[in-house]
Parts: sequence; structure tokens; C-alpha cells
Amino acid sequence: MMQLDTGAEGFIEGERVAKLTTLTQQGIGLVEILVGQLTNSVSLMADGFDSLSDSTVSLMLWLGLRLSKKAPDGRFHYGYLKVESLAALAAAAGMVVVGLTVAYQSYLRLFEPRVLSYPTIALITLLGAGSLALYRALQMRRAAKRYALSSLRVGALNSIKDAGGSFTALAAVFASTAGFPQMDALGGIVIAGYICSVAYASIKESSLVLVDACHRPELVQVFKEIIEKHGVEVEDIRLRRAGPYIVGTIIISADGNLTLNQVGELKRKMKRDLRGEVNGLGEMSIVVHPQGDPSRAGSSW
Repeated sequence: MMQLDTGAEGFIEGERVAKLTTLTQQGIGLVEILVGQLTNSVSLMADGFDSLSDSTVSLMLWLGLRLSKKAPDGRFHYGYLKVESLAALAAAAGMVVVGLTVAYQSYLRLFEPRVLSYPTIALITLLGAGSLALYRALQMRRAAKRYALSSLRVGALNSIKDAGGSFTALAAVFASTAGFPQMDALGGIVIAGYICSVAYASIKESSLVLVDACHRPELVQVFKEIIEKHGVEVEDIRLRRAGPYIVGTIIISADGNLTLNQVGELKRKMKRDLRGEVNGLGEMSIVVHPQGDPSRAGSSW
């Protein structure tokens, strides 16, 4: 069976993970900022502000997942599934702002390095923050892979970046205490680079989903093989992603002598087989063109 996701279950698990990650990142960020002020470490404070911004990102993803579950209405005829991708895009844009701010502040400190106070406390704080962020990142990545949610992929990348930033700051603080005070500021600049690089990747992926890009040739081949088992010819398969679902239109040509009832039964069988082989299949339209009758060219059932 072609595994994609399991529909609504993905949203429920995604909400839970995003909520826990939001609270975790808020706690990490506040602790890092307080300890950063105590120890005069710009890289520690940069990582703290990064964690707080990450908590905002996770919060937006969480809200996006909640909105995606709303049923279609008179204004949004296809539902709110793409809100999830829009939230991921907005979150990534926020990451760019944070990255540039951290880079600027770290650049200023590079020319005015300070001796760190209580470096042991700073090191312990960063080690704990990095370990906890990495655990949450792996948890979110597992959920993103299982349920194919682009917002969770953004969150996982963001959390991995957060963990990497903490470990980078850890190395920078250690080097600073070893007689290289400028390394603390350089650590902040590297963290800013992490933020911007992950933001770029996230913006690219979310934008492609929002403009209905879906480069999945292996999935198209699976659809074609399933459909052609029913003795019809596949003319075109158009797929796109909406939240955790794969939706689209399949255009086929079938015997022009089939009655409407027979065509309807054929469609039902094909959709049944598709759902049996492909998890996470959303609304799939099947358009049937008659074959072998030139007088009916351009018509469909």
C-alpha cells in the first residue's frame, strides 16, 4: 500500500506535537534570555530569542492545523486545508526577520566583546536547551513524515535548527571562556545563518504547495496502474496537495457504448481501489470520455 498519511488523525497528532513544542520552546527561550543576561553571553541570548521566535512559529502552525479541520462553507467551498500551508509560509517569513535581527546584534557585539560571567551556568543551560530541542525536533519530524503535513515539516526543520543553534552557542561560549572572546559573537552570527537557511527552504516548500505544485511521478504511476486495471485508458492525471490530503482529477477514456449507470459503477470501483491502495486520498474527480465514437468527441459522462 502506498503510504501518505491517515487523514484527520494527522491533524490531531500534529496539533498535539505543535502545542507541546510551543510550550517547550517558550520555556527554553525565557531561561536562555535570563541566563544570557546573567552571563553576558550574546550567543546565549540570541539562542533564547531564537527559541521564543520558534515558539511563535510553532503556535502559528498549531493554529493553522486547527483551522485546516474546518468544514467547507459558503465562502471556502474547498474547505480550509491550505491554511496549514499558509501558516507554514507565514511562520517561515517570521523566521527571516528574527534571523536578520540576531545577525545585526551579534555583528555589533563582535567589535565589543565582553568577558562572560558564570560560564559554567551558560554551558549547562545550552546543553540542556539543545538536548530538549533535539528531542522535540525528532518527535515532530516523525509525525511530519507519517502524516505528510508540510507545516510539521517546517516545524521539524525549525526545531532541528533550534537544537543546532543551541549546540553552536555551546561551542561558542566554551571557546570564549578559553580565551577567544569574539567567538561568542560569532556564535550568534552562525545561529542567524541557521535561521535564514531553514526559512528559505520552508518558504520554498510552502509556496510550491500553495501554487498547486505536486511533483510526484511515482504516485502518478501508481494511480495509472490502478485505473488501467479496469480496462480503460488514462488520458491525464492532475494531482495537488491540500493539507495532508492528495486531491485532483483523473481523465480517462472508456467504451463509448457504456450506459450512465455503468459509467457510474466504473467510477465507484476505481475510487474504491484507489482508496484501498493509497492512504490519505482526498477528493478525487474522475472524468470519463467515450472512445471509439468520433461523433461524441469532446463529450464526457
